[in-house]
Amino acid sequence: MIKIENVSKSYGNKKVVDNLNLTINDGEIFGFLGPNGAGKTTIIKMITGILSIDKGDIKIDNNSIIKNPVKAKENIGLIPDSPDIFLNLKGIEYLNFVADIYKVGKVERINRIKELSERFNMIKFLEEKIENYSHGMRQKIIIIGVLLHTPKNWILDEPITGLDPKAIYDLKQTMKDYANRGNTVFFSTHILEVAEKLCDKVGIINKGNLIYVGTIEELKQKLKDDESLEELFMELIEND
Repeated sequence: MIKIENVSKSYGNKKVVDNLNLTINDGEIFGFLGPNGAGKTTIIKMITGILSIDKGDIKIDNNSIIKNPVKAKENIGLIPDSPDIFLNLKGIEYLNFVADIYKVGKVERINRIKELSERFNMIKFLEEKIENYSHGMRQKIIIIGVLLHTPKNWILDEPITGLDPKAIYDLKQTMKDYANRGNTVFFSTHILEVAEKLCDKVGIINKGNLIYVGTIEELKQKLKDDESLEELFMELIEND
């Protein structure tokens, strides 16, 4: 479970997140929607402890990211918005590095690396350097690394970008399976179609304010007869 309590963040005189309250429950896929610059990535960086919180607190399975950051981060797996990290390592070196950090045992890591690498069609590329990977392959090696320690809370920042259709399908199925096992899946996107097909609930943020939380079906109930979901989304953003 992820619980965001009265969280605010400013850069200089500009407030980018304003007194945000939000709970993402276990077993739930929660989509975080909003235009570019709405505050989605800032919130994800605060959830994961990358950015400091000016006001409020965020709890990961009841562990405060401020007061008990190590314990909180043990229960987080993050797919960042850019996959360009550890480029000088081979894929397998990166995965073993991540497994060492999270103290994944030898037998378990071998099995998890094999299973996930086969699922995302990466097993034959593990001996190559990440710098030689395409954008989509870099994204997939990070996804594999994040899931090695089976974190209770899986957080993804625009995860679809750069993936081929099969990888997108495999990622969606993995997200569904992960939530069905009682874990929390929280991801940001600006693609309404993805959120509609995948999410149990969505939150819409604009200018650092949460303007809607609920199911897609509840959101559709706000539609006029001649209005599309995309038009309603734009209407909510523009009227905020």
